[in-house]
Amino acid sequence: MPSLPFGVARLDSILEGGAPPGNVVLLAGESGAGAREFLYTSAAMNALGHADAELFDLYYGDLPADAALPDEVHYLSFTADTGALTREMGYTMADEIVDAAIDGIEFRDLSPEYFQLSPIPRDWYEDETASITELGDRGEYEDVLTAFGDYLSAHADDSLVCIDSVTDLVSMVDDDTEWSDVAMVMKGLKKAAYEWGGLILVLVNTDSITDREFGALMDAAGGTLQFTWESGGSQRARTMFVREFRGVLSRLESENIVRFETEIHEGGFDISDVRKIR
Repeated sequence: MPSLPFGVARLDSILEGGAPPGNVVLLAGESGAGAREFLYTSAAMNALGHADAELFDLYYGDLPADAALPDEVHYLSFTADTGALTREMGYTMADEIVDAAIDGIEFRDLSPEYFQLSPIPRDWYEDETASITELGDRGEYEDVLTAFGDYLSAHADDSLVCIDSVTDLVSMVDDDTEWSDVAMVMKGLKKAAYEWGGLILVLVNTDSITDREFGALMDAAGGTLQFTWESGGSQRARTMFVREFRGVLSRLESENIVRFETEIHEGGFDISDVRKIR
């Protein structure tokens, strides 16, 4: 079965296509170290492959022989709407990429379900175009974890699904939602992903969770790409290493590759150098 590309050309080439179908991959990192930019690039490039072949060839190149684009690209956010995410993507890559790719990305804004039981004013996260009658008819939203699961059940088959971010779920743990609920959802996601046959990328900010929580999230994923800042003299550099990735890590170990230097340019997130530790 063909691999599903991450949308980062050099990484996909090294991995001989990308990730095996049916995987959940954590993109875990410090703030600004590249995990979010990786997620944006993955969504945009996979959508661009369907939307504009010429631009895809210009910024990504040839798709590896053992890779196939996902049928659809879905982007779920617990706290941001489509407009905000589109603007953020524009900070990461060229406008022509975002403009061409955006219509090929299905966004699901879960902020109404996420914020409904919080003290946040409703007009901060409601659709401004909704009428008073519509708001009244809508009533209370379903539980955010239920809405999250229902959307994936309906749309995740053979798709790239980007989840931004599981850290938001961890931060809502309180008297009504326990950490075990979040951990169980992630374990269920891992099992369901195998049947769906697509690729699920889950963003997590390691600055905002405990080591125990991070370990539980890693255990519920098929792979973990970790993004960090490294200091060398007066400069700081972004790096990425494969913390764990069943079915893929053996390919990297055979080449003695453990860490990648990365950069962000008009084509989005990219690998600038490959370190081989012998």
